[in-house]
Amino acid sequence: MTDRKGFAKLIRTVWTYEGTVEAQAALKLLALLYPRPGELRLSHWSEFDFEERMWTIPADRTKTRKLHTKPLPGPAIEILKDLKRFTGKGSLVLPSQMSDGRPLSENTMNYALRRLDIQADVHTCHGFRSSASSLLNESGKWHPDAIEAELAHVGDNHVRKAYHRATYWDERVRMAEWWAAEVMKFATP
Repeated sequence: MTDRKGFAKLIRTVWTYEGTVEAQAALKLLALLYPRPGELRLSHWSEFDFEERMWTIPADRTKTRKLHTKPLPGPAIEILKDLKRFTGKGSLVLPSQMSDGRPLSENTMNYALRRLDIQADVHTCHGFRSSASSLLNESGKWHPDAIEAELAHVGDNHVRKAYHRATYWDERVRMAEWWAAEVMKFATP
């Protein structure tokens, strides 16, 4: 879903999901934060700093093998705080229903989309990244490098990679709040 109208319909549908608390939160957080699904489902409460409004994803869980920090917009913090009432006794943010020591599976998250009648050729959990990238770029409000930094993408230009180390943090914080506001507009009819 990379067009605004289709994405809005997807978000309205996701916000109606009535599965487990963990799966509900996972889908909403994927939409709001657009991380890689494995980064979210394997996350630990210790990675989230609500005071500083940031999520620090350890290097061993990122595709680039570099620590990645994401700003947390208000709606994501609300979802996380609500979720913490259910799963906060353990270390995993999204534990499996079968065992607190095991994370929610990616299959569970994609299955939730299928239960909402969203077919795999239309959207997957990883697809929230494409949606965000496309719509953020299309908005014209954000520097493309800030969008790429938020997605934790590393370009193919080896010389630029060696010297360009900007994080665009301030812009990414503003972008995260703007994106969350857009998602929440879509979530409520």
